Amino acid sequence: MFAKKKSTKSFNHKVFLSSPTMHGEEFKYMKEAYDTNWMSTVGENINEVERIAAEKAGVKYAVALCNCTSALHLCCKLAGERLYGKPAISHGALEGKRVFCSDMTFDATLNPVVYEGGIPVFIDTERESWNMDPIALEKAFELYPDVKLVVCAELYGFPGRIDLIRDICHKHGALLIEDAAEAMGATFNGQQCGSFGDYAAISYNGNKIITGSSGGCLLTNDLEVANKARKWSTQAREYAPWYQHEEVGYNYRMSNVIAGVIRGQYKYLEEHIAQKKTIYNRYVEGLKGLPIKMNPIVDNTEPNYWLSALIIDKEAMCKQVRDDSEALYIPEHGKSCPTEILEAIASLNAEGRPIWKPMHMQPMYRLHECIGRNGTIRCRTNAYIAGGVNDVGADIFDRGLCLPSDNKMTPEEQDRIIKVIRMCFE
Repeated sequence: MFAKKKSTKSFNHKVFLSSPTMHGEEFKYMKEAYDTNWMSTVGENINEVERIAAEKAGVKYAVALCNCTSALHLCCKLAGERLYGKPAISHGALEGKRVFCSDMTFDATLNPVVYEGGIPVFIDTERESWNMDPIALEKAFELYPDVKLVVCAELYGFPGRIDLIRDICHKHGALLIEDAAEAMGATFNGQQCGSFGDYAAISYNGNKIITGSSGGCLLTNDLEVANKARKWSTQAREYAPWYQHEEVGYNYRMSNVIAGVIRGQYKYLEEHIAQKKTIYNRYVEGLKGLPIKMNPIVDNTEPNYWLSALIIDKEAMCKQVRDDSEALYIPEHGKSCPTEILEAIASLNAEGRPIWKPMHMQPMYRLHECIGRNGTIRCRTNAYIAGGVNDVGADIFDRGLCLPSDNKMTPEEQDRIIKVIRMCFE
């Protein structure tokens, strides 16, 4: 329950975590697809999205797909075939192979590894960045030197040490798949996220920094990779006057109509980033003096500030317990917890959410290894208590939450959200 103090009157409309922000340009390109009758998975909008996406990311080629998950799937398939050869038709390209993966992320990062028969081994989170820990990754390669693929996600648009991750991968002869779904437009040392991996993916999902309602792109500097991804995404049809198939394909190509939305959105990417940065900075200023910290910003990075998040200092946490679907807490003077703050935000008709629950804590992955700086972490199958030491991801999940970050939220609305957060610590 939330009620250390009565909450203020709720908003008369919902303030979302992060909703689409449309500008009108999108409809022009959608109508162009309609007027020219290019309503399927070919057309000028798709061509332009691929051109703009590659240019913005600083890579040579982009392949427009129906969503980011399909882009990650094709990345895994491409990497698997490059590393291990073409599999039998009944097996995946990563069948039986361990793959090092980000632990604190959405499961869409991991699912494509499993699609291709891989075995995820999770790499714990770096406290200083909330992203994959390079030191833990080095430890993982000491334990499993035969691993040849790493899948690394960039959390909430705040890059970690993706340069070190890339260098460690190449040192060990491993390929890097960069899941930049949340980090489009963010940079490290001036280099765009999505350009560090041997393969990379970006997202245009409805809640992302720009959107097509759905959609994603596979990014690469290799023309052969781009052509193979395009072929696989259109059912792997061979060049023949009839429907000729020599390998498994997928129905993954982007619609020309959705591409019209994305084409119209791209010119507003920097504007959206600036708006999100203003929101983040307003939280930083408004929450000063509370026992919390905002998303960490790594030196030499420029985030896209997609989601503002906070973590509560350990000594300021009231008692909180979670099972697989519910959370309980005991209110305490001067202390709070994510559950209490999320309830307080919801009482205003605003939307927050918990930090990504680490993959090694998920029911389907609890028997998988998670490797931290000090070795292997295991989570008990019936409780969220880490079985190892320095389980950073579990700790951030326990103490962290994402705040309303919609770029249509007014300063007055954000001030009221800040006010109820402050009340939680009274």
